[in-house]
Amino acid sequence: MSVTTNSLVAKMRKFGAPAGAAAAVLLGFSFLIGHCVAHAASNGAALSGGAPMDDNSVSSLVALDNAVEAVAARVTPAVVNVSVTAHVSGQDADSEDDGQDSGGGQVPQNAIPPEFRRFFQFGGGGQAQPQIEHGIGSGIIISPDGYIVTNNHVVNGATQVRVTLNDRRVFPAKVVGVDKLNDLAVIKINAHDLTTIAWGDSTKLRPGQTVLAFGSPFGYFQFSVTRGIVSALDRPNPYSDDARKPGDFIQTDAAINPGNSGGPLVDAHGELVGINTFIITNNGSFAGAGFAIPSHIVRASAESIIKDGTVHHGYLGISMNDVTPDNSSFFNLPDATGAIVSQVTPDSPASRAGLKSGDVLRELNGSKIRNGSQLQVAVSQTAPGSDIKLGILRDGKPETLSLKVGEYKGGSQVAESGGGSKQRGKLGLAVDDLTQDARQQFNIPAGVHGAAIASVRPASPADDAGLAPGDVIEEVDRKPVANAEEFANDVHAVPAGKDILLLVWSHGGASYRVVHPAQSEQNGD
Repeated sequence: MSVTTNSLVAKMRKFGAPAGAAAAVLLGFSFLIGHCVAHAASNGAALSGGAPMDDNSVSSLVALDNAVEAVAARVTPAVVNVSVTAHVSGQDADSEDDGQDSGGGQVPQNAIPPEFRRFFQFGGGGQAQPQIEHGIGSGIIISPDGYIVTNNHVVNGATQVRVTLNDRRVFPAKVVGVDKLNDLAVIKINAHDLTTIAWGDSTKLRPGQTVLAFGSPFGYFQFSVTRGIVSALDRPNPYSDDARKPGDFIQTDAAINPGNSGGPLVDAHGELVGINTFIITNNGSFAGAGFAIPSHIVRASAESIIKDGTVHHGYLGISMNDVTPDNSSFFNLPDATGAIVSQVTPDSPASRAGLKSGDVLRELNGSKIRNGSQLQVAVSQTAPGSDIKLGILRDGKPETLSLKVGEYKGGSQVAESGGGSKQRGKLGLAVDDLTQDARQQFNIPAGVHGAAIASVRPASPADDAGLAPGDVIEEVDRKPVANAEEFANDVHAVPAGKDILLLVWSHGGASYRVVHPAQSEQNGD
């Protein structure tokens, strides 16, 4: 699961409670270590006469250490600790509980954003009285007069923000503006002549390059630095709540933990190449996969917020799938690059320009499109009202469409894409006609038509493709289906052993899925 990394003070208090016992254990352990070392020294003197290694034999390691120390010394003065406070009423706090134990009481579902609320401890003992939540994250100074970049989820919902500098000075801060789409925020303190970080060019990063991550892991270990490499680039958006959130994340193995949110990721020159944002983990702590928003996105958002107090994002109104080796053959493509339009929002810039489901996006203003994530980032950074040209392939034939970019407004603009059950067969699923009851049960919009999935057999081809009950199959091999019987007939018509391309509506969005039918089961669906 993905975890945002602003710190939880309450979680640390769980471990801080038996502090006396922990101290005793540590003292006992250190005594044991000291005893063992002394014993080894007294009995192994003959083995301890090795001379220190000469400078030439470790010169590369020493040079690396010196370089990392120099970068850390340059960057650390520009790193800040961000502490936030939020107030909710006791009724709000007690009204809902998301089932997570933060060590101090109920979690207020409706007062704190979802990414933020897990990182708080609440008081009040269940009484209907005002309660206080605390959270801690990190940030980086980008101007001498006190502008600081952090994550939106660090400050979202906060009524008070305080910033601690590396020299231990503490300042109140105000939120200048936020970019919710990219999870970024700019805050400001009333200070001057501050140390700042230089902007780096994240578009020039390559896997394997050294990077350093700075921040305040767990809220208590302020101004920490960890070292790693760029593990990968252009990682897609992992969040399922809004497919319009751009991807393009930097993946790194530099340790990132709760509390590092909003802290800088820097390159070997000490320049800002990313803002640490989330980790993928099974236990809430770092497991080798941290992710940062690249600096070319951060800088554009920060400059817009400082200038205008807000960020205006471009918007087309489509849902997309990346072109893959699996699905490229269904669209007569020469290679596995580009993005496939899976749904078009009615009355959007894309629909007005004539873009259709099944079109393959290959170029933006003459530049090749690698995948959907690249196009999302490029469009989101395009000023609303701008004219762009999209090079597409429609049924294998090239076309160019002119579009006027709209403005992203949030959830209201997300495409509604983002008889008895037929027997399971070579796909391993059962389908029904899409009834009004099914629409209400699974919140399926009126504009979605096809066959509703009633059940999926575990470990079947349908299960492998991520299909689930409540999904709606709208097309089979790019042919629309109106009901369960039509779906079954179309599947039966596919030659044995041939992959099947399905257009599937699921959880508010449509996407193409390639299903590899089971070779041993050629009857049924």
